[in-house]
Amino acid sequence: MSSRRSTGWRVCLGLGSLLVAMACGESSAPGVPEPPGDGGFTPSDAGTPPSDAGPDAGPRQVDPFADRVVSFQPGEAAGFGQDLFPGVVLGPPRGEGSSQGSLDVLSLGRQGVIVLEFTDWVPVDGPGVDLLVFENPFGRFAETGVVAVSDDGLTWHEFPCDATNPDAGYPGCAGVHPVFSHPDNGISPTDPSVAGGDGFDLSEVGVSRARFVRIRDSGANGYGGIAGGFDLDAVSVVHGEEVSGGSP
Repeated sequence: MSSRRSTGWRVCLGLGSLLVAMACGESSAPGVPEPPGDGGFTPSDAGTPPSDAGPDAGPRQVDPFADRVVSFQPGEAAGFGQDLFPGVVLGPPRGEGSSQGSLDVLSLGRQGVIVLEFTDWVPVDGPGVDLLVFENPFGRFAETGVVAVSDDGLTWHEFPCDATNPDAGYPGCAGVHPVFSHPDNGISPTDPSVAGGDGFDLSEVGVSRARFVRIRDSGANGYGGIAGGFDLDAVSVVHGEEVSGGSP
């Protein structure tokens, strides 16, 4: 959750004023090796967070958000949000707008990788943006992540991300645009025109359906303390198809 660099060092900002001291760190050089899509921190409860519903409450309601964490491989300077994991990255985004970053996030750390699965409402290729990835950037600062998608969890298609090009707005990367949608403000988390976050069109990587989404910290962010790198809030489906009954 540290600052972003453009052509040099910038002032280090983090998850709001409470985490400035934790988030300050050094940006790494470009040229990050491709990490595996699994392994690392994979707790036994890395699925839908428990609810208070009893055994007769019926099936979980279908929604347009990631349903399960397949794996999480934290990098150096990760840690923030792990006390609320996996629920912190499942369900809707909790955006705080353009002037404040949400604290409802999981820090991936340097080159950290997380793989999410949709089990009821799966992204499919439609007109324009099909998938939204929400981080917590605000103001002039961004923390980039590289997004990849897969329908079988084995063959991955990665969106090109230029994490060293701030002048062009870090094209192809997640973690660039502020998040406006929040459960309390009525802004749709599946409408790219108002939700905020960063949109991805499956047709750009030749995919028609994507049950899995992988997000990797770009390695070009700032790192320090336990709040370093890309901070994942949520992932939502813009165009989807039903898998297990019901509708979002």
